[in-house]
Amino acid sequence: MKVLVTGANGQLGQDVTHVLAEAGHQVIGCGRAELDITNMELCEQVISSHNPNFIIHCAAYTAVDAAETDTDGAYLVNTIGTRNIAVSAEKIGAAVVYISTDYVFNGTSETAYVEYDDTDPQTIYGRSKLAGEQMLRDFCSKWFIVRTSWVFGLHGNNFVKTMLRLGQEKPQLKVVNDQKGSPTYTVDLAQFLLNLISTEKYGLYHASNRGSCTWYEFTQAIFEEAREQLGLEIMAELQPCTTAEFPRPAPRPANSTMDHLAIRLNQLEDLPHWREGLKQFMVDMKQHPELYLK
Repeated sequence: MKVLVTGANGQLGQDVTHVLAEAGHQVIGCGRAELDITNMELCEQVISSHNPNFIIHCAAYTAVDAAETDTDGAYLVNTIGTRNIAVSAEKIGAAVVYISTDYVFNGTSETAYVEYDDTDPQTIYGRSKLAGEQMLRDFCSKWFIVRTSWVFGLHGNNFVKTMLRLGQEKPQLKVVNDQKGSPTYTVDLAQFLLNLISTEKYGLYHASNRGSCTWYEFTQAIFEEAREQLGLEIMAELQPCTTAEFPRPAPRPANSTMDHLAIRLNQLEDLPHWREGLKQFMVDMKQHPELYLK
């Protein structure tokens, strides 16, 4: 199968490209230099020239706080860019996987969100990603929308790498303990996407590592695994704090936990528990020490 990956140089895109290639698919990785998704004509030209069976659309504007003062930029990439991909894919009959986010919900639910719960994004980022979902539904006939959360991987910057660095530099760390969600290792998500595109079970999916935790509990686990798997000396004393103590331009959802109803209903293999994903991340990091603090 021929698969085109947008955002191929990003944190998720790099692992998607690698996992699909390892599985024997012909993968065309397109970073921003190869494919500016905000340019309709270029999208049509690049996608028609490669003529893929599938497009995995990882490219996105993900700067949640910056989006609050850059509305045009967020919508241009996440909404208009997704329309361009959808229209271009439809012209050649390709199916599209769109990577979306837990930020499409308001985060106030007492229980985990299922795919068919009402959306109510509270940030520009969340609204622009939800609008991207709608663009895909409107203009593409074969689509998967995959919402994920709290993503971390070997490539690029993320919460896990930041905590590893701060844990070795700071005598004390305060981490929010009143926001909960499901951390997701990019390799586990990429493996799920690989399995998904082998089906025609189109539709909306929630895909994160199983289980949930707060950011504070996640950091505790990061430090435990770093000591055990990497032998790192973590100096920081960890303390829980509230969201109110760390105000941000974009409000953070109190509950980002997503139930994997569609995965169960479609009898697909679920992702591992987040602790398993974190442990595997540390094992993989050990093979690539140059990526520890990048």
